[in-house]
Amino acid sequence: MIGESSSINTIGIETAAIGDRKEEWDPDAGLSDVERARIEKKLLRRLDFKLIPWLCILYLLAFLDRANIGNAKVAGLSHDLHLSTAQFNATLTIFFVSYSVFEPLTNVLLKRLRPSVFIPLIMVVWGIVMTFMGFVHNWSGLMAARWFLGLAEAGLFPGINYYLSCWYKRSEFGIRAALFFSAAAISGSFGGLLAAAIEQMNGVGGKRGWAWIFILEGLLTVLFGIASFWFVYDFPSEAKFLSPEDRARVMRRLRADKQSSANSESFSWACLWSALRDWKMWLGMSIYMGTTVPLYAFSIFLPSIIRDLGWGTTVVQTQLYSVPPYVAAALLTVAVGWLSDRTRTRGIYNVASSLVGSAGFVMLLASKNPGVQYAGTFIGAMGIYPCISNTITWTANNVEGVYRRGIILGFVIGWGNLNGIVSSNIYFSPPHYLEGHGIVLGFLFVFLSGGSLLMTILLRLENKKRAQGKRDCWVEGKSEKEIKAMGDRRPDFFYTP
Repeated sequence: MIGESSSINTIGIETAAIGDRKEEWDPDAGLSDVERARIEKKLLRRLDFKLIPWLCILYLLAFLDRANIGNAKVAGLSHDLHLSTAQFNATLTIFFVSYSVFEPLTNVLLKRLRPSVFIPLIMVVWGIVMTFMGFVHNWSGLMAARWFLGLAEAGLFPGINYYLSCWYKRSEFGIRAALFFSAAAISGSFGGLLAAAIEQMNGVGGKRGWAWIFILEGLLTVLFGIASFWFVYDFPSEAKFLSPEDRARVMRRLRADKQSSANSESFSWACLWSALRDWKMWLGMSIYMGTTVPLYAFSIFLPSIIRDLGWGTTVVQTQLYSVPPYVAAALLTVAVGWLSDRTRTRGIYNVASSLVGSAGFVMLLASKNPGVQYAGTFIGAMGIYPCISNTITWTANNVEGVYRRGIILGFVIGWGNLNGIVSSNIYFSPPHYLEGHGIVLGFLFVFLSGGSLLMTILLRLENKKRAQGKRDCWVEGKSEKEIKAMGDRRPDFFYTP
């Protein structure tokens, strides 16, 4: 057995060196289906343990750092810096400008620089920016800090979603993306608790409580960013924590799922032009826009909404009341991710969740009863958060090509986040915020629900044509290599509706 294992490793190394033959190596050749399934289950557990927990922590920190300005506001930021409502909203807006403009570029950088370098590097940078935000003394300083914070954070969310999509089969990605994104909901609750605790440092070292929120949370990000140089791994074909056998197993699983991310690919401008011609990208951008406007409006202004209900008589109480809605949202996000994987469909969950979220904002609009409005924040959060990870998973499931998938995810996420500008400028009239709640309701119903329904119908129609052989003519006269390069345009590739 020792000799056989050594022989297999030698074959693995040799095939890795000569390109295409690597794809032919099956380390489990001769094993039964039961034995293969047992090995694959063990491999999946190892991937989950190595990848998901750390990436969840990183996104928790990212969302914490971009949204903690809402906690800082109720802790006296606007008062101390003499910010008008328009100036405060401008500090929210400028983050989304730099954040969204640079997102479409970041997945190309992630691929070129490697995840183990790119992700830790941007974390350290935005942690430093966040730390120094605690030392600003005026509006212009806060604006500059928020611009660079958006620039540095731009690569994390699209980068990690793209990265994870290159590790898992399409039917496995939903629950992993949901677990990853649930960190955003958890950060909302964790952020409220942490802000409530840090606020008690008000006056320490001559700094206000809101300044300590920025300083301590920024330093925490820097520490995790440095640690990430050892805890973030590269793509499957290069990941050092995997043996040659396990690398081969991961790549074979992806190829069996008809994912071209299992193949090596060089960047070319044709990838960009192909992405720009893909109707799924443009419709995906519209759908994602329907999730991000409600998401950022909710996460930034929830502390203010709760304060204006009259329940939070102190800053600490206000922060604590913001915790439960996020917990409920995190639980439903994971549940939707699991169900969508099991049923291998995504669109219907977006439609259903958006209607739930719409009901929550109708409650906020229609009632002046604080109890009903607080219940509306629960239902609103439960309708928004599951759709973020579900939409990203949906997009990744239906786009093939190493760089093409990264570019399309970058455009979808970038455009969605650019609409955070809308979120930052719609909550003007406390305590009922009629304009803000009404605009969020419109985005949920028109773009998220309507766009998801349209995407589902179009994908089902295309799958029907492929099943009937109406797309087989697309591969006539093409070599096997050319057919592989077609990605999701291959007639035997069926979309996830």
